[in-house]
Amino acid sequence: MRYGYWLPIFGGWLRNVEDEGMPTTFEYAKKVIQQGEQLGFDTTLIAELYLNDIKGPEHDSLEAWTTAAGLAAVTETTEIMAAVRPNFHNPAITAKMASNIDHISGGRFTLNVVSAWWGEEAKQYGGAFTAHDERYDRTDEFLEVVKGLWAEENETYSYEGKFYEVQDTHLHPKPVQKPNPKLYAGGESPRGKQTIVDHCDAYVMHGGTVEEVQTKIEDMKSRRKEAGKPPFQSFGMAAYVICRDTEQKAFDELNRITQVKESSAYAGYQDFTNKSQLEQQVKLLDYSVSNRGLRPELIGTPEQIAERILEFEEAGVDLLLLQCSPQLEEMERFSKKVMPLVEAKRTHKKELQT
Repeated sequence: MRYGYWLPIFGGWLRNVEDEGMPTTFEYAKKVIQQGEQLGFDTTLIAELYLNDIKGPEHDSLEAWTTAAGLAAVTETTEIMAAVRPNFHNPAITAKMASNIDHISGGRFTLNVVSAWWGEEAKQYGGAFTAHDERYDRTDEFLEVVKGLWAEENETYSYEGKFYEVQDTHLHPKPVQKPNPKLYAGGESPRGKQTIVDHCDAYVMHGGTVEEVQTKIEDMKSRRKEAGKPPFQSFGMAAYVICRDTEQKAFDELNRITQVKESSAYAGYQDFTNKSQLEQQVKLLDYSVSNRGLRPELIGTPEQIAERILEFEEAGVDLLLLQCSPQLEEMERFSKKVMPLVEAKRTHKKELQT
């Protein structure tokens, strides 16, 4: 299991808690990622939203790609995964920027490809916002251009499609990573899954139960095999962690953060539920924490959470993308109390099997 976390660029993850003590500044982001390296975390995911979906559109948030470039220069080991949404980006410029950040990081930059869902944000920032399946048609073309420009064998690259056209384009230097920086993506609709199978290297999921996640993984493995593609390199899952010394203390915290309050933090709720094709129904309680992070139930004592993580590992998850609050303090608690337990329990199970 690799351990990652969402970088707190929105001031936190809780829609019902106004101040989580996580300032939306580059200095705080740098502190989190540098401490994360010391604590043994492997990956950070930087979400891309130009409006703050967690605290409300009127609140501060950091821009993903400039933040990623800045953090690439002040870290040594962390995989920096930046989200990218084709409806806001030119693919040739994206390919150039990604290659540049990959060099800054020494080959640690990866992308999380997201087909946008928030209509109000697209209106404010000039993004193209179309019907669900057409968004994936755009993503298909976008990724063809990006990967075509990255390809080592292409001195120049041309493409003409419905959404994009480039002519005899030079991209040098090519990315450090060969054949390309890893492309992660998540999607639950049949159309979204087709794009991921055709173009991406790894599959990431919203939080779910062990059974839900295992079903998704088996489905995507099957689709990939039927398409004649190599196996996915990774299966990741978002999860919100509440680790406490007692189960009661953990559930007291759960109760505190899920007391739903009417506020602008829920501004994107209708778009997220109505303009995405989701496999599981999302309720307001789920939306209290982003990305259905409560569904994996990583809530309880270190012992309980470690057991739960091993269940997800057996189901096929190899990357956890964690959210917690306050980020620094909870990452340290998880690193010291949960990670060693997972390793010890894994080793013990292997010994019993031999």
